Amino acid sequence: EISCSLVGSEMCIRDSIMVIGIVCEFDPLHRGHARLLSHARALGADTVVCAMSGSFTQRGSFAALSKTARAEMAVRCGADLVLELPTPWAMSPAETFARGGVRLLALAGADTLLFGSECGDLPALRCLADCLDSPTFADHLTAVPESGLTFAARRQAAAASLLDNATAALLQSPNNTLAVEYLRALRHTRSAMTPCTLRREGAGHDGAPEGDTASASFLRELLRQGRGEAACAYMPTPAADVLRRELAAGRIADGALCERAILVRFRAMTEADWRPYDPGNEGLYHRLYQASRDACTVAEMLSAAKTKRYPLARLRRMVLSAYLQLPPAPERVPYLRVLAATAAGRAHLRCLRDAGAPVLTKPADVPALGPAAEELFTLESRCTDLYVLARPDLTQAAPGQDYRTTPVIV
Repeated sequence: EISCSLVGSEMCIRDSIMVIGIVCEFDPLHRGHARLLSHARALGADTVVCAMSGSFTQRGSFAALSKTARAEMAVRCGADLVLELPTPWAMSPAETFARGGVRLLALAGADTLLFGSECGDLPALRCLADCLDSPTFADHLTAVPESGLTFAARRQAAAASLLDNATAALLQSPNNTLAVEYLRALRHTRSAMTPCTLRREGAGHDGAPEGDTASASFLRELLRQGRGEAACAYMPTPAADVLRRELAAGRIADGALCERAILVRFRAMTEADWRPYDPGNEGLYHRLYQASRDACTVAEMLSAAKTKRYPLARLRRMVLSAYLQLPPAPERVPYLRVLAATAAGRAHLRCLRDAGAPVLTKPADVPALGPAAEELFTLESRCTDLYVLARPDLTQAAPGQDYRTTPVIV
């Protein structure tokens, strides 16, 4: 448990430090992630702060490992401070996900935003961000025939009409797309953070490993197959040690274990109940409601609702948001919740006493932070209560864990 000295009253004397922020999921943390953390040090970071998703991730899935386990991996592999990115942001499309992460890191005092990208070309990514925010882009997007195309495909075509095919094609890669959204978020939030990108190397998101590097999606598939030790082989030793401990304790989550509970929720929903989870207001909620009336599995629901226009990730987010009853992402951050910290991270926390949002290390302090903070923490606790039911060992699924969990200190 963290003592009050973590955010004590000592004067902050760290005026000339470099603080690099990273938005992440680390589910689980692999060698590519470790390379990103090492690059932050190579850039001269005195403190590395991570804004990390909690129990559910941007792809619309249960995280394989708990947020505290993943935060511990991070601080054992090069981060100094890990803050929780609230679930309404973490479970949002790329634009809102990026803005949430940028807002959190800005409050945490980051002066540089570091992110990975497939191209590693910051000027090209800036060009795309400027294009998407240009006054004429909306007209070019409207001019692209829908013809069953996804929004992403139409956006790429519109960008190509303003730039060139090669630059627009960068939007086909997930890290490039997210990088562009980070740059847009910096502008829209008027953040003073300096962007920096590191070229992604090695295995692709869904491909086979390359050498000793594998993607997080590949590692999660190994975990689903019960091949935990095989997953550990592609992870930095400190992160692999945490994974082995979580495996032994029965704390690796598998969303399939909650499938019947999810279907129970959907069968009790009316068509109108689905509407708040359709952020595009395109009537997609009609398709999901009808699918829920016929399907016997979540996969059948997704298959029935999917079209060329609606990507699977969007449907998964809608389905999981409906199950969790997630509200829209908030405009402001009511607190900075610490998940893990090193000694350097603790020292940095002492510089955040006037950050614009209180630092939260003890759940018992939530009521004193005001109604917005209490509402968000209650939501996060409920999400965690549903998350732990996806663990194979129900002795590890007791409710109320968010109220009993304090940050990991290394």
